[in-house]
Amino acid sequence: MGVMEDVRAGASAAWRLAEGATLREVIDVGAPAAWTGLDAGVRAETTYYSPFQVVAWEHSEGGRALTASLRKGAPLTASQLAVALCHRDGRVRAAALDQVDGCPEVLPLVVVRCADWAEPVRDRARRRLEELLDTERAVTLLPVVLRVGRRERGGFAAGLVEGLLRGAPRDVLTRLSTDADRAVRRYGCRLAVEQRLLTPAELAHAAARDTDAVVQTLYADAVLAAARRSGAYDDVLGPLLGARSPRVRSAGVTALRPAGRPRDALPFLTDRSGLVRACARYVVRQGGTDPLAWYRTRCAAPDDPALPPGAAIGLAECGQRADAELLWPLLAHPAAAVRAQAVAGLRVLDTADVRRLWPLLDDPAPGVVREVTLAVLPSAELVPGEWLAERLDAGWPRHVRLAAFRLLLVRGEALRQRALLAFRDDPDGLLRERAARAALR
Repeated sequence: MGVMEDVRAGASAAWRLAEGATLREVIDVGAPAAWTGLDAGVRAETTYYSPFQVVAWEHSEGGRALTASLRKGAPLTASQLAVALCHRDGRVRAAALDQVDGCPEVLPLVVVRCADWAEPVRDRARRRLEELLDTERAVTLLPVVLRVGRRERGGFAAGLVEGLLRGAPRDVLTRLSTDADRAVRRYGCRLAVEQRLLTPAELAHAAARDTDAVVQTLYADAVLAAARRSGAYDDVLGPLLGARSPRVRSAGVTALRPAGRPRDALPFLTDRSGLVRACARYVVRQGGTDPLAWYRTRCAAPDDPALPPGAAIGLAECGQRADAELLWPLLAHPAAAVRAQAVAGLRVLDTADVRRLWPLLDDPAPGVVREVTLAVLPSAELVPGEWLAERLDAGWPRHVRLAAFRLLLVRGEALRQRALLAFRDDPDGLLRERAARAALR
């Protein structure tokens, strides 16, 4: 949800809390946005966030009971306390902080109050948080702490929590570094790396396992630093080189050089990732092998069914315009991936001849047609307009129809309108959507 939706949800929750509903019934207590939304929503009852709620929650039956309890200084229920901690009156928020001792479920709102705009409320909230916080609660509150920490006065709670977690046992940081919440996981991984709690092998496996790019980079950099310090690369290269993430594989390839195994980088010259290919070229070059000569040798056999697709684009990435002569024969290779990368290589070398490429817009492989479209697009006027218009018909494969549509959009107004009309009522929902978006543009 966006900020407006969070506040609307908080405004609705305020009514239900004032009427006695429990926190778990009205908000997702594990979502930090729910707490900040409730904080804003309690004060937004009569604003544009809730235009149909004319009467503020204070004037409801539950709201009047809450106000009476506040005046008498009577103990508040958890629901009433949550609303009071978000009250528009700073004196009410400050008074509510005195009742949070036996109500741990409202501690996220104490964290929010630590960044309060009113200094007396802010100072009291910070004292209460210092009194009530322990390691377990720091772990529980971390998602809210990280969210509030982005605010102008939000650094106090973040510093307090970090002070506790830096001395936490390893199993606590392990919980954080495997948490489903991305911000929490990044935080836990950073602490684990800074305190060197994981062995190089554990770091390598964690880098290969995690799906978040920030965490992958954090762990991969830590692996390389640890391996340089110890000189032990055998335990980390396997997980790194076998990882799905290009960032992690590139770290593994880079580590082959200090490990004294530059020849092991040769297979990665044709990796599907450009980053990994670039790292592999550096490593094999440092090991005395010319990657350009290696690419030329591989691409000189256009009929080789085992030719890796990355050889064609790799040749283009480090080759010269004259190397395009090795790429043109690959347009007839039986493997679609090789044909697609050959077209991409011609584009990289700036040698894509539209007159030779546009017939490949009929290729049965969508990947090839996508690459041909990109190569042809700057000179789309060289492709026969009627030939493209024929491929708008429903009898052609979707990827061919999409390529023709995209190329016709950059032609004259007559061909453009013909393409838009052809897809306006097409049975294929994707094609209708593309036409509608193009018409709006």
